[in-house]
Amino acid sequence: MCGIAGIVNLGKLQPISSNALRRMISIQQHRGPDETGAYIDDSIGLAHARLSIIDLKDGTQPIHNEDKSLWIIYNGEVFNYPELRQELIQHGHKFYTTSDTEVILHLYEEKGIHCLNELNGQFAFAIWNSKNRTLFLARDRVGIVPLHYTIQNNRLYFASEVKAIFANKEINRSLDPESLDQIFTYWTTLPGKTAFSNIKELPPAHYMLISNNEIKTDKYWNLNFRNNTETVNRKSDDLVREISETLMDSVKIRLRADVPVGTYLSGGLDSSALTETVKKNFNNELRSFGIRFENKDYDEGRFQNEMVDFLKVNHSEIIASNDAIGANLENVLWHTEKPLLRTGPIPLYILSGLVNQSGYKVVLTGEGADEIFGGYDIFKEAKIRNFWAKDPDSKLRPLLLGRLYPYIFKDDRLKQTLIAFFKNGIDNPDDPFFSHNIRWKNTSKIKNFFSEQVKDSTKNYNSYSELMKLLPANFFDWDTVTKSQFLESLIFLSNYLLSSQGDRVAMAHSVELRVPYLDHRVIELLAKVNSEIKINGLNEKYLLKQVFKNRLPSNIIKRWKNPYRAPINKALLNNNLNLAKDYCSEDALKRSGIFDPVKVLKLINKLEKLDKAGEFDEMALVGIISTQLIYKNFIDDFQFKYAEADTFDQFFDYRSGNEKFKKVL
Repeated sequence: MCGIAGIVNLGKLQPISSNALRRMISIQQHRGPDETGAYIDDSIGLAHARLSIIDLKDGTQPIHNEDKSLWIIYNGEVFNYPELRQELIQHGHKFYTTSDTEVILHLYEEKGIHCLNELNGQFAFAIWNSKNRTLFLARDRVGIVPLHYTIQNNRLYFASEVKAIFANKEINRSLDPESLDQIFTYWTTLPGKTAFSNIKELPPAHYMLISNNEIKTDKYWNLNFRNNTETVNRKSDDLVREISETLMDSVKIRLRADVPVGTYLSGGLDSSALTETVKKNFNNELRSFGIRFENKDYDEGRFQNEMVDFLKVNHSEIIASNDAIGANLENVLWHTEKPLLRTGPIPLYILSGLVNQSGYKVVLTGEGADEIFGGYDIFKEAKIRNFWAKDPDSKLRPLLLGRLYPYIFKDDRLKQTLIAFFKNGIDNPDDPFFSHNIRWKNTSKIKNFFSEQVKDSTKNYNSYSELMKLLPANFFDWDTVTKSQFLESLIFLSNYLLSSQGDRVAMAHSVELRVPYLDHRVIELLAKVNSEIKINGLNEKYLLKQVFKNRLPSNIIKRWKNPYRAPINKALLNNNLNLAKDYCSEDALKRSGIFDPVKVLKLINKLEKLDKAGEFDEMALVGIISTQLIYKNFIDDFQFKYAEADTFDQFFDYRSGNEKFKKVL
């Protein structure tokens, strides 16, 4: 991975400041600590910070084609680049590097925007055509790699991270009330939105063309599930074999690197399966990394240890203490660039620090398996509730929830509370958001803490209407579980799991995550399979378990899925940290104007007296403190964050097709 940034004149030509490019790229130095480069002509300025993984010697960006009419800056990896390179050589293209970056450039030269269909990888890139003055921006199919932009002052500014755009003092900075409404409903923003007003994110599987003052955005790939009548309706040896072979090749090509590649190993099925695949087939000296927790309710250490002993991997682990989680919240938010309703990203930020300190730049992770193979409890909840909806007065059908939450069903009072919770909306199974509505509505209660000013600004806003516009035409032909899979992939996967809990916290320590389960071939293969096979009864990820049933310990295959969580109350309301005192004081709350001080202080006083807090109160606590920190660091005193960029003295390799701009900065 790397960091990219650029400024494009949309109207009359204006000089583009090299210092502006310096600031934009240096504030992203964590994304590319190895080298930096830039290109400027009369219309555009491009900058790049490199984390060198492939072609360590010659892959300096920006990279150009043979006649220097095309220039590219690129963040990510295209894993099938060797095969594409050979095809391009056969078509007469000349290469001066062995990097995957140059392959993209020549492929674009050969096929235009249709080059995107050929790429297997995770990427965000910008290609500038200096002859016809056209800029081509694109992002990978599922949004593993970020790309943000804004149009202000008759210019388009774009960058891997929002902070790079804000490094231009002429850019207005404010939090977007509608985005806050989305975050406090879905845990994150909807595709295309960020937490900030007028700052957008190019959605996954989209490209943008900027030419002759015209801007066109379009989609090049869809997560297209089959209708029930068209799906694979039975498990077969051939299907399991095809999944196994596709996964094997997905892992194989994601090991392509000129640096060592490790794995994350949590002890769950997804990471254990990946680690087994690498260890047994490709790398006998594999290094794996895992998180432990001092709080035993969150710790999966015994399963990690079982897998380490089983595979004989060289494993390193780090303990995420409550103190460390609280102490790193502000650092994590500087990288996630949006409020959080969970502390889950923080231990992963700490873990990526261990990976960096161990001399590794690349790790394979298990993200995406739950979405693609059907692993989340919310899918099984949807399945049970849909069955229950066919006989709403049944006393037996809701008892199936006890299969998901046996620890709750041991307490009769809690059992009745859970049944009542999941009965909400049971009378409307045709609701497009049937699977998620009860959770979204529960999360939305946190919006009661908003100030009257924020409430007033969003009183006529309905995020559900905005979400409806993102649904494909055949969405209503899918079954309940498939709809749930799509919603989870559309919202949670891209904008939270792969962002706040993925790329952002890994690249904070210059670590690239690679996600084999999200190879588009795996996604497309599983999209053909009926949900009844993905979740066999209530046995989640049934097909993935079939692939690995003779390759992993039965204890790992059969263990009940344990959702990844991290401590909240004891981590944030820590007297040594003073997070609530510093950022949720009456003065701080009035300064931001986002939350009602009376309600917030009442919540904090309540939580300080409790040994164990409820889920809703904990989500509210994280959401409020993190939003206050986002306001402080990005809106209120952002200038202190990027002042150092003006003195950034790393060598800046500066190149241009225009003679008057040729110099070394």
